[in-house]
Amino acid sequence: MLLDSLIDKAAQERINTVAVAAAEDIEVIEAVIAALEQNLAKFILFGDEEKIKSIIKEKHPNISDLNLIVVNADSIAAAAELAVKAVFNKEANVLMKGNIPTNIFLKAVLNKEHGLRTGNVLSHIAAFEVPGFNRFTIITDAAMNIAPDLEMKAQIIKNAVSVARSIGIEIPKVAPLAAVEVVNPAMQATLDAAALTVMNRRGQILDCIVDGPLGLDNAVSMLAAEHKGIHSDVAGNADILLVPTIEVGNVLYKSLIYFANAKVGAVIAGAKVPIVLTSRSDSAESKLYSIALAVCCATSK
Repeated sequence: MLLDSLIDKAAQERINTVAVAAAEDIEVIEAVIAALEQNLAKFILFGDEEKIKSIIKEKHPNISDLNLIVVNADSIAAAAELAVKAVFNKEANVLMKGNIPTNIFLKAVLNKEHGLRTGNVLSHIAAFEVPGFNRFTIITDAAMNIAPDLEMKAQIIKNAVSVARSIGIEIPKVAPLAAVEVVNPAMQATLDAAALTVMNRRGQILDCIVDGPLGLDNAVSMLAAEHKGIHSDVAGNADILLVPTIEVGNVLYKSLIYFANAKVGAVIAGAKVPIVLTSRSDSAESKLYSIALAVCCATSK
């Protein structure tokens, strides 16, 4: 299993430390305990200390781990600030969102004094294990950037390539998606895809192969690509699917989970450290896979 092998890879890396903001959540605690059992990382849990310890005691009464520290915070905003400061001060090298609204969490991440800005675009990168496919399917960006322009898309590709390389895909194949496979001046997604392809060929986007525009079908299916007479190194074999807007990415992301029973791990890239930013509705398993992905990314930096 692809994502299980990712857990194995993360467990073999040097020990990393994950700072969790607002950890008072059953699914978050389940993922943290599972990660501890797999020796993926150490954890500092920030939030309501009483609630966090109560959940741990209820779910795992025998847990006694030196790699788990709980730090009290008076509010979820304070928990986010403390977790970000822990990373800023190099007490941790992975940040994780717990039971806290994304806007409050990101406000702490983007704090000008002790935040995690780098000047790069922050982007969401999801590594899917899709039934019937023997490779990772990486989708970006399904959660952060609403309608990225050409420059932002180039940075999103660079972020995704960095993540792909951290999990063993040395030269990832990138498909900028659109509704059609030809350049249409009335469709901005096709213009951007063509420009990104040229930028890659001229060395402006490195360590990958970009070819587009491509439809979803001929990006992932060799048969579909052959039927449409599309011949390229990417068609039918794409590792990274670059979506044109957040709506496309979000629907594709959720379709794979709910219609295809796909499994996923996801991170935010572009900050000083990898950020685990899962939905509060995501399962403990998905959160565990996301921790493993973030640990692989942190180790490769």
